[in-house]
Amino acid sequence: MSEGTKNGGRLAGRVALVTGASRGIGAAIAERYAAEGAHVYLVARTQGGLEEVYDRIAAAGGSATGVPLDLRKPETIEQLSVAIFERFRRLDILVGNAGSLGVLTPVPHLEPKVWNEVMDVNVTANYRLIRAFDPLLRASDAGRAIFVSSGAARGGMAYWGAYAASKAALEAIVSCWAAESVKTPLRINTVDPGAVRTRMRADAFPGEDPMSLRPPEALTDAMLDLAAPDCTIHGEVVRVR
Repeated sequence: MSEGTKNGGRLAGRVALVTGASRGIGAAIAERYAAEGAHVYLVARTQGGLEEVYDRIAAAGGSATGVPLDLRKPETIEQLSVAIFERFRRLDILVGNAGSLGVLTPVPHLEPKVWNEVMDVNVTANYRLIRAFDPLLRASDAGRAIFVSSGAARGGMAYWGAYAASKAALEAIVSCWAAESVKTPLRINTVDPGAVRTRMRADAFPGEDPMSLRPPEALTDAMLDLAAPDCTIHGEVVRVR
């Protein structure tokens, strides 16, 4: 799946990659970036969801490439970085949005399989994205990296052990990378989106009225500001409320 370029917008001519782009927050970010002129690589495991997002971007005159892949497989991330380098020689915007909730259960009851999956998706995959795309982001005149975290990273929520630990680890590794990049044009941040109307939120709070929550599109102004070439925020956890 690939489509031509849309002119104009705050991200005109930029190249972006958004993980977890088949629905929810990732889809909203991808569509907003494309509407602002970026060519967006849509990354997710769900082929059908990617095609739907791609079709909406294309119908609006935007530019996108759908990439169905499993972030738990390191070779796929490395292959994608090579493909983007061969086509554009750089990456301007990296958004690590894909996440796994796991199972909400007491810490002693956590199955190793669940723990490993949550850590693989929420922590290790983002580390691999950083490792693979750092050179391409540094090749940009204004590389931007944004990772989606959660208020759960502050801990203290019963039954959220695996997810909370993974988001705390994500914030730690991103803050370290940001500290290492202070003297570069890179701007690296984490976003805590708060309560948003997503499938993961519905799984975690099945009795909650989803219409009482903000839609994913409500986050896109903040995500656009952090992705824009004129962004000056660096090394922060940006809380969107």
